[in-house]
Amino acid sequence: MGSPSKTRRMKPLGIQLYECARGSPISFRSCQALVLILTFLSYASYHATRKTTSIVKSVLDPKTENLGMLHWPSHLYLQDLRDAQGNMTALYSGWAPFNADDGTALLGEIDLAFLGVYAIGMFFAGHLGDRVDLRILLTIGMIGTGFFTAAFGAGNWLNIHNFYYFLGVQMMAGLFQSSGWPSVVAVVGNWFGKSKRGLIMGIWNAHTSVGNVSGSLIAAAMLKFGWSWSFAVPGVMIAVVGLAVFLFLPVGPEMIGIEEDIHEKDAEKDDMSAPLLEERSASKEKAVGFIQAWRIPGVAPFALCLFFCKLVAYTFLYWLPFYISHTAIGGVYLSDTAAGVLSTLFDVGGVVGGILAGHISDRLDARALTAASFTFSAIPALFFYRIYGSFSLYSNIALMFVTGMLVNGPYALITTAVSADLGTHSSLNGNSRALATVTAIIDGTGSIGAAVGPLLTGYISAKSWSGVFTMLMASALVAGLLLSRLVMAEISAKMESRRPDAAASDLPVSSMEQS
Repeated sequence: MGSPSKTRRMKPLGIQLYECARGSPISFRSCQALVLILTFLSYASYHATRKTTSIVKSVLDPKTENLGMLHWPSHLYLQDLRDAQGNMTALYSGWAPFNADDGTALLGEIDLAFLGVYAIGMFFAGHLGDRVDLRILLTIGMIGTGFFTAAFGAGNWLNIHNFYYFLGVQMMAGLFQSSGWPSVVAVVGNWFGKSKRGLIMGIWNAHTSVGNVSGSLIAAAMLKFGWSWSFAVPGVMIAVVGLAVFLFLPVGPEMIGIEEDIHEKDAEKDDMSAPLLEERSASKEKAVGFIQAWRIPGVAPFALCLFFCKLVAYTFLYWLPFYISHTAIGGVYLSDTAAGVLSTLFDVGGVVGGILAGHISDRLDARALTAASFTFSAIPALFFYRIYGSFSLYSNIALMFVTGMLVNGPYALITTAVSADLGTHSSLNGNSRALATVTAIIDGTGSIGAAVGPLLTGYISAKSWSGVFTMLMASALVAGLLLSRLVMAEISAKMESRRPDAAASDLPVSSMEQS
């Protein structure tokens, strides 16, 4: 523990003021609650700004209105825009250069550029996150994201019609957004032990869906005032949350000079014998290199697994409403509005899947086994949804919910609890300064898959939707197979721990057995 003066200099200003007003130090439990709330709002605001472009697409290029790629279809908010403007001409004129014949392609290029820069920036952001104050990095990322999100909307106020302006702004927004995920996962990982990390992070991971829905609603509501406000308002909101992060976010217990409860410490000691973690030796913490992080056992297979998991998840994110609106359900084709609203059940299933996967992995103390079980189970779910989802509305709802649960469950588990676990792996000899780098490697690799999936779907769906689902099932299969070695290791460890002479052996014993 550092000296009191040094600790005080590292404390966020807001916590210092709170302690002065209260007259006593902030408690460990209060800090944990504060971390969960701030990081939840932080990443929800990231996703809210990310969804804005999808909502405004139908205004920039009216031809995209019927593409059905939005969770909240244009019919829900374009009617308000029609009433506010009093005519149809302004609504359907679009915004150059996106209202030209190649406007849809230009919007697609912007999406691809955003995801590409986001994925590449993730690797650098994680490497940087283990070397600087995560609170400062997260604050800069959020304010930068807010600035460039608003800058995209400023193109309307400044009457800018240059494609490269919007392309450049989105690329910069993707770069600043890449700092978010490694930072929030590393901070949460610093405050919560492995024994309850899966369940806590599974619930916490609902910020993705909350951000998507809230971002869609805010952007839709602002369209009646002009599409520029759909970018400006979320941009200001994330900047405000970023300011709250700067003032109040405690990165780790050592940063504010408090100790965990004795029960927390005991739990952390027990966690050292989990299958992915062995005994650690004390060493001076030094941020690990990028290549060294890749060599941590489990990082490469989980990163590659996430590539295929996000390929499947993001294909549904971008194409599910389109698929629903172009598929007869019970012999009837749903409207764009109904298809968009129905597609949100996939996200609801994803939230349940994330919580369930986290809870199961905590109970079994087996992250790889849980993730692989979900991915393999997703294969028949995808098959049944394709074959039987069109029988009736009820069968579509049930199968979509189950598919969302099984597809997003391992995605949520790997990007949260698994990343935090591997960031404190035994090979680091007690060095915890690898959380951001490991998180960036895993999610950055997954983000490449998130860009590839929707891109391939655009080509394959033109010929056959059955081909798309075949691709998705094959991806789920590969994702599960990539974890096969880790699954066997976890099963072997559990079998060894149940032997009569297990206590005398040096083999790791699961935390579930110890509890």
